[in-house]
Amino acid sequence: MKKVAILGAGLVGSLLSIFLSKRGYQVEVYERRGDPRQKGYVGGRSINLALSDRGWRALEKVGIANKIKAIAIPMHGRMMHDLQGHLTFQPYGRTGQAIYSVSRALLNIELINYAEEEKVKFYFHQRCEDLDLEKKVVYLQHTETQEKSQQSPDIIFGADGAFSAVRLAMQKTDRFNYAQTYLEYGYKELTIPPLPDGSHALDKHALHIWPRKSFMLIALPNIDGSFTCTLFFPYEGTPSFATLQSSHDVTEFFKATFPDAFSLLPNLTEEFFSNPTSSLVMVRCQPWVYKSGVALIGDAAHAIVPFYGQGMNAGFEDCYVLHEILDRYSDNWELSLQEYQKQRIPDANAIAELALNNFVEMRDLVADEKFLLRKKIEAKMYELYPEQWTPLYSMVTFSPTIRYSEALAKGKKQDEIMNDIMQQPNIEHIWEELVVEEVIRRLS
Repeated sequence: MKKVAILGAGLVGSLLSIFLSKRGYQVEVYERRGDPRQKGYVGGRSINLALSDRGWRALEKVGIANKIKAIAIPMHGRMMHDLQGHLTFQPYGRTGQAIYSVSRALLNIELINYAEEEKVKFYFHQRCEDLDLEKKVVYLQHTETQEKSQQSPDIIFGADGAFSAVRLAMQKTDRFNYAQTYLEYGYKELTIPPLPDGSHALDKHALHIWPRKSFMLIALPNIDGSFTCTLFFPYEGTPSFATLQSSHDVTEFFKATFPDAFSLLPNLTEEFFSNPTSSLVMVRCQPWVYKSGVALIGDAAHAIVPFYGQGMNAGFEDCYVLHEILDRYSDNWELSLQEYQKQRIPDANAIAELALNNFVEMRDLVADEKFLLRKKIEAKMYELYPEQWTPLYSMVTFSPTIRYSEALAKGKKQDEIMNDIMQQPNIEHIWEELVVEEVIRRLS
């Protein structure tokens, strides 16, 4: 029986361990941080995630989807909040389609528990100090006792996030391409508590967005009746984190900029100054595989910004695709890992591009009347001709059989068509008569 070592017990590492254990491998997972099931554990990542069809497909494959559904809240669309507090709802897809708000910590705990049921062994407080890629030896140190150890598995996976120790070892090899980019924006998390009766203060079946041109606030529901808010905000400039230096600054800014949210944030100033300002990093690298026994997966291979809600979903899809490839090649790891990176690198690059583009849409365009009309036209086309026209968001979020790279290419073609249509005089009055024929003519 081959032994697999996975570095990183986060979401992707835990899910990968389940896939591989179910295939009959002896799987051990090594995690630098403590066990998230232990009291007092403090994670370092955002609290909420949006789980969509690509992620669900992977969870269903290993048989844990129903457990996760119990801790997830469906969000059927975006609820836009303007400066006056007026609301506009934009459905994500067709009736019944939704993305799901889920707690990172709860999801991680469910995956670890399920993995242990599948005979996966977890070792916490284990930091990877070094890695011998040739001999496939992992050198570990316990972060509390300082005790050193080493492991010699047959296969090593780096599922250890954007600052991966496995990738760092691979970066020292010849012809390894690596790019790391930070946005000029950071994010800070805040909390809208439940109402006194325990219910949600806002519609819990929507992802709430306060778009303000160059920045935005979003809120995702939690199962305890609260919302986790995230302010995506520039580090420098006016306004920015640099300009909000006092409680008075923060209070006046939120009162003027997010008035309806301000009234729901009783602990605003305390949270603003005690919660960290976190950075947004993108990682792109190639290759993901070293020879036939070391590979990267999830954020270690392709960390992206969170604006398409696809970071976790893309990582889960890595696990699903690898599983399918291992089936196809009868667990020949040399062939499987080469095919895995050949398939996934173009898709990872595509979703990285899409996620960055979606930041502009979320913070700026969603409040624009022309943009809303554009979305209405696209929705009508989808309704009338679903075989020929699927909105980009639906391809990415609700169509797991369409690859990210394919969705990006189709989306660019559709964008060209829509740009031309939106240039037509009086489009807001004539679109229903003219658009259908024009679009079908150009797509055929």
